[in-house]
This record gives sequence, C-alpha cells and structure tokens, in this order.
Amino acid sequence: MKVIEDSAPCLLHLFLLAELIVHSASRPASSPAPCRTFRSIFHQVDLLMGLSRKLHDLSDEDVLMFESMENRLDTLPHLPHSAEYFRSFKVNESLSQLSLHTQSFRQHIDWLKLARENVSLPSRAAEDSSTHLLKLSNLLNASLHQMNEEVPQLPPLSLPIASTSFDVLQFSVEISDRLKIFCHWSKRVLRYLQRLNRCPKH
Repeated sequence: MKVIEDSAPCLLHLFLLAELIVHSASRPASSPAPCRTFRSIFHQVDLLMGLSRKLHDLSDEDVLMFESMENRLDTLPHLPHSAEYFRSFKVNESLSQLSLHTQSFRQHIDWLKLARENVSLPSRAAEDSSTHLLKLSNLLNASLHQMNEEVPQLPPLSLPIASTSFDVLQFSVEISDRLKIFCHWSKRVLRYLQRLNRCPKH
C-alpha cells in the first residue's frame, strides 16, 4: 500500500507530461519560411503606401478637384472587398491575385514615370514605387514557388497617351488613389495568410 501511495505523484507527473506532449504534437506549427516572406511583403506594402501620396505631390484641394473627375484608367485593378471573398479565401488564389495586381500596378507606374518625364514633372516617386513593386512581385513569386504554384504572367496593358501636364496629373491622382486601396487590401489579405500559417505576431 505504501508503494502505491509513493508512486501516485510520479504517475500523475507522467500523465501530465504525456498530455503536454500530445497537445503540442496536435497543434499546427507555424511555417518559418512563408512567415518570413509575409513579413517582407508587409514591409514592401508599407513602403508603397508611403510613396503613393508622392506620386502626384499635390495639395488636398487640388487632389479633390481631380478626384471629382471621371476615372480614365479602366486598366487599373479592381479589388474584391466583399465578406464573401474573404469567407471563400484560398491561399494560392489570393497570392496569384496579389501577384497579378502587383504586375499591373508596376506597368501603370512605369508608364506614369515616362509620362511625367515627357511633360517635365518629377518622376522620382514613380521610379521608387516601381522598384518596390518589383521587390514585392519577387517576394510573391517566391511564396508561390514555395507552394509549388505557377507564377501568373500579366500581358502588356494598353495604356492611353498622356499628352498634357493636366492629363498626367489626373492619371497620377487616379493611380495614387488606387495604389493606396491596393495597399490596404494587400494588408488585409496578408493578415489572413499570416493567421492561416500561424505566424507569430510582431
């Protein structure tokens, strides 16, 4: 009887240890490689957000004037914001969509850079944005490769001729606004991806 009483605490410790091991084994582990990539993607999106306003470098009053005009760039990405989209969220499809949108914005930004140069407007912000869009595109491609998914390729876009400074400024505001929306949308998508991959919070 004494032996049984003495062994009870030991058995209890063994039981608790076994429970801990089973619980740890059943918990999905985070994926270090995707999580690191997602953090890098987030960083690029933050940088793009900061650059988006500089694409036109206009006063709030001037921006409101241009925003009141009809949009002319139908080629800019249209981003799904519905609850249904996020309920039916699929990682590979979302990354592919992010990749295509990034390629689209890079084409628009490169076109805007040339248009601004042609009418003697500053183009540094467009150049910097293009650089970060390329980095973002490379990171998204790396994520798709990690999932053994094909990287989608966007064909060249047909963009209008911007012959006057007024046209270029209007296009600058339009691209700037849509780029900001894209950055917000991308962050929302990335947060979903981080949760799905159980990435640690920072």
